[in-house]
Amino acid sequence: MGSEIFDRNTLFWGKDNQNTLKTKNIAIFGLGGVGGYCAETLARAGIGNLTIIDFDKVSQSNINRQIIALNSTIGEKKTDLFKNRLKDINPDINIRVIDDFYNNEEIIFDFTNEKYDYVADAIDTMRSKINLLENCYKNNIPVISSMGAGNRIDPTKLYISDIKDIENKNAPFVSNVIYQLKKLGITEGITVVTSREKPFVQNKITENEKIITNSGLEIEFNKIIPSSTPFVAPVAGIYMAYHIVNSLIKEFK
Repeated sequence: MGSEIFDRNTLFWGKDNQNTLKTKNIAIFGLGGVGGYCAETLARAGIGNLTIIDFDKVSQSNINRQIIALNSTIGEKKTDLFKNRLKDINPDINIRVIDDFYNNEEIIFDFTNEKYDYVADAIDTMRSKINLLENCYKNNIPVISSMGAGNRIDPTKLYISDIKDIENKNAPFVSNVIYQLKKLGITEGITVVTSREKPFVQNKITENEKIITNSGLEIEFNKIIPSSTPFVAPVAGIYMAYHIVNSLIKEFK
């Protein structure tokens, strides 16, 4: 493939940085509205190695905000769709697929024996999210976590901060994450993309979800269904990708 794919990137941050990004290894947990745009943007930035983790298939309710969700892709695995899409963006990219549900009872991702330069957390299941953040923290893997895309409409209210500096700690999902991490002794050292906007939903809907992992483990939990607009999740994912890339490249100005 010709070298012109990333020419506009190199005009900004230079060839050395572009070559550096080619060597980096990033894992993205969750390929929904946030994680999907994060994966897309990292591929277009020139990250050379991506691990994508998701168990889900495209549904009609994904179409309003997820980049691979179309009427023609309903029922298809998100990991398959993204592998093909990211390869179409950059044929030289290395894609590792984990088509499974990340949870705290099985080891489907090795935090200790493989080198990951960054993890993007776009998980919306509380127990899985907390477990992922704990594992990254304990293994000194840089991580950025999405905590403010659901139940919001205004992407200009998004911002990046350390977890200790979150301004609106009273938002229910955010406060729960902070509480659970504090019980584990984690009060700082995790970067988040969150929002100053007060969360809003017309109706509170809770569904019972039952998932069977690839090993046959049955996981059942109550899931709160958030409202989701086309505006906030994509921008949150792009913010995550920006932060990751900006953390990996050298001074260019």
